Amino acid sequence: MTTAKRSDQFIELKLLSYLFLAVVIMVVVQLFRIQVLQHEYYSTLALSSHEIYQKLHPDRGNIYFQDSRSGELFPAAINRAYYKIYSVPSEIPSDQVESTTKKLEEILALPLEKSGELRAKLSKAGDPYEPITNKITEEKLNELKAVNLTGIYGSPETFRYYPEEKSGAAVIGFCSMDKDENLVGNYGIEGYWNKILSGKPGFLMGEKAAAGGWISLAGLTSVEAENGADIILTIDRALQFKACTRLAEAAKAFSAKSASLIIMDPKTGAILTMCSAPDYDPNNYSDASSVSVYNNHTIFTPYEPGSVFKPVVMSMAIDLGLVGPDTTFNDPCERKFDQYTIHNALNKCYGSNVTMTQVLENSINTGMIWVSERVKRDRMKTYMDKFGFGQKSGIPLDTETGGNITSLEKKSAIFSAQASFGQGITVTPLQLALAYSALANEGRLPKPYLVKEIRYGNGKKEKFEPEVSAQVISPRSAKLIDGMLTSVVEKTYVNSVRMDDYYIAGKTGTAQIPGPGGYSEETNHTFCGFAPASDPKFVVVVRFEAPQRQWAESTAAVVFKDVADFALDYYGVAKDKHQ
Repeated sequence: MTTAKRSDQFIELKLLSYLFLAVVIMVVVQLFRIQVLQHEYYSTLALSSHEIYQKLHPDRGNIYFQDSRSGELFPAAINRAYYKIYSVPSEIPSDQVESTTKKLEEILALPLEKSGELRAKLSKAGDPYEPITNKITEEKLNELKAVNLTGIYGSPETFRYYPEEKSGAAVIGFCSMDKDENLVGNYGIEGYWNKILSGKPGFLMGEKAAAGGWISLAGLTSVEAENGADIILTIDRALQFKACTRLAEAAKAFSAKSASLIIMDPKTGAILTMCSAPDYDPNNYSDASSVSVYNNHTIFTPYEPGSVFKPVVMSMAIDLGLVGPDTTFNDPCERKFDQYTIHNALNKCYGSNVTMTQVLENSINTGMIWVSERVKRDRMKTYMDKFGFGQKSGIPLDTETGGNITSLEKKSAIFSAQASFGQGITVTPLQLALAYSALANEGRLPKPYLVKEIRYGNGKKEKFEPEVSAQVISPRSAKLIDGMLTSVVEKTYVNSVRMDDYYIAGKTGTAQIPGPGGYSEETNHTFCGFAPASDPKFVVVVRFEAPQRQWAESTAAVVFKDVADFALDYYGVAKDKHQ
């Protein structure tokens, strides 16, 4: 062998040695990465082959309404055991497919138009599994077992059950199932508090033998699931049922597009009732005509409130010492702002020496413009911020919007003029309930108070107390505006709202609905009021969208009186009017 040939072989061996060394280094690095740097990842991945990781599902917490007089609790959302019915077609003899189909349809009340689909499922020879239906009660399951159908089985599954049905939907929301068959909250309390209601899952981890059983000495680790918390609401069950039923009936009778109602304790901000129409049954939420039905109109749908906003603006002027109940103005009958002309309702003119109380009694637009010009735009905006308009209240519900008062940031006089009688700004019924609560509660604006207590799965309890957000006007100013609103009811709403045994303070609002080309002929109807006026126990706000009636006095005011009359009797409130 020549020297040159030996030299070439030496070089080749050297190259192979380097290559081998490089491969060894790469393997070592990769092993170090897998066994050290990414140990946790690959350990978890290996569970599928030689270990078991079993997730333990916690029970979802319950939601309760209450009797606000006694504190007695009533379930509004609970877990309920149902059954999934399925078939194993491979076990069903072909000559029993027809009879099995008919029996299933008869016992489970399955739609006849799906007979062919069911028959086709049961006819799949060799098929190990076909779902039939779910959410079947134990009674129905027992009926199936009694007829002993070959190849038909039931397996347990947990669903959410809502005993209050439609009357609780606006507040509670509903639960759907995710891809892992976990209950997931949507809207209302279920959506906002989903994490707390869901609880914390647990797990079991340990070695698995070849035959599939546990290896008891292989370091079994377990963490128990923590059940979801129970939530107790301030909602009064009897008031909720009465008010929501009445609202739904009225919305249908008036052909309103939507409706909402709130009853609130003005001293604490506790929400006793919250209703929204059209409504739905959360037990069968998928049957709703539209997803918009899930929205709670008391917090989700801002609108131009109209004349119910006048007492709020009047309270500002009183608080600033600019007017009093007997301050007078001379009605010019209309006001012009550039190309815009503002009239009173029905183009009425009220003449000279009209008092501020009469401005509210007769709902005089020009009178409110006169008031707003004395308050001035910047101070009006400051007060509206203090009342909470244009911002979310922070109520613990999905999903809240804040309304819009940005028109008051514009310098043109037309915007503050319109705002003085509730036009060009938007608010929610909840914001109105809070503002009227401040008027009823010596000028103190409460925070909305809906969750009274949370009881956690570990035994811990968290209680919530009422809070005052701000002193928006003085107690004296609040008393004066309360007296003016009482006069409004006594002199104006004699047939619709006035009561023989109680003084009621309140105001209607009939406001045109704005559209792309200006204001339409359709109107929003609202009544805001509290009772008894001498020592208010509750505030009620009723609103109808586009009802087929001319004035709020024949819609929202009527519902207010029915609900207020029930509430006064329900709480046994002492009469404050002496004949």
